Amino acid sequence: MSVKQSIFTSESVTSGHPDKVCDRIADTIVDALLEQDPEARSAVEVMATTGQVHLAGEITTSGYVDLQTLVRGTINEIGYNSSDIGFDGDSCGVLVSIDRQSPDIAQGVQDSWETREGSAVDAFDQQGAGDQGMMFGYACNETPDLMPAPIWLAHRLSKQLEKVRREKILDYLCPDGKTQVTVRYEDGRPVGLDTIVLSTQHRASANLKDLRAEVKAAVIDPVIAQVPWIEDSNFRTLVNPAGRFILGGPAADTGVTGRKLIVDTYGGMARHGGGAFSGKDASKVDRSAAYAARWVAKNVVAAGLADRAELQVAYAIGSAHPVSIELETFGTEKMDKAQILQAVRETFDLRPAAIIDRLSLRRPIYSRTAAYGHFGRSGFTWEDADVARELRAKLGA
Repeated sequence: MSVKQSIFTSESVTSGHPDKVCDRIADTIVDALLEQDPEARSAVEVMATTGQVHLAGEITTSGYVDLQTLVRGTINEIGYNSSDIGFDGDSCGVLVSIDRQSPDIAQGVQDSWETREGSAVDAFDQQGAGDQGMMFGYACNETPDLMPAPIWLAHRLSKQLEKVRREKILDYLCPDGKTQVTVRYEDGRPVGLDTIVLSTQHRASANLKDLRAEVKAAVIDPVIAQVPWIEDSNFRTLVNPAGRFILGGPAADTGVTGRKLIVDTYGGMARHGGGAFSGKDASKVDRSAAYAARWVAKNVVAAGLADRAELQVAYAIGSAHPVSIELETFGTEKMDKAQILQAVRETFDLRPAAIIDRLSLRRPIYSRTAAYGHFGRSGFTWEDADVARELRAKLGA
């Protein structure tokens, strides 16, 4: 039988990428609100451009956050603290246009359709979804974290690039950076690399030839050495292929919240419902239901019920119960897919209030998610494979 060969590419970016600067600011605001008021509602959008940051959106809270100070501190912590690299948290302008959440939206969250219709049966029925829409969660057994190999590797390269910068191992590096990984597959399994692309902002004093060699040695080689299925070094490496990269961050490219959705999720290997995560509290199912869908999919794969699993869940604004739940296992299921879906429906409560309660989503945990993906990382409740054994027992697996 012939071997089916294919390739797949995913990208990641560092925390200094202009879009990620905006995501980090937005999620730091969410955390600051939740520290004072766990019931706070937030839908904050951020735009960063040359010398300016614009905040807009809606916040409802009993607490108070000094947004100017928070924004400046976040920018400085990322590493944009000098006009020499094009952006400075201390001197940039910060414009704020924040209103309260629309009462028309709030009424559906606080008083669900089920409650108004008299069909609510418990406390989790009382909170409606903050919007309509569909969310996807995905998992596969390509990596230890049950993530697709291309995005898993791209994130590790970006994190290593940032570590090398922050620890001044290469002291000419600046905050903005991107990575991209193309993985070779045989019969659906990753077997090697085709191409790695890495672009990093740097100071004018850096020699491009030296930078390419030193970045390969300090960033790429250590990451690749830790991946057992990469058995050869016969792949292309392109470091700063456009040449010099001195002007970066918001001074070179306007950043906007939620513009790196594929970086945030599965690198394009799975579908995406379209909703962004950053800047939103957990009443927004764009965020909380996407986390829950990942939790479900990861437990399905961790239980050995399928090699790949993608869960779709959809909501109507103001309604507690999902309007649809569907599972796709791409022909990798180990038993009847309808039985797996039925077990998922019986095991996981995907009403927004139940998700928030089960995954403890009213805590200030979100600034950590703003770079290097929301999935495939330890320390988050939606990454726990804590229901896998229950699923297996329910299905007699």
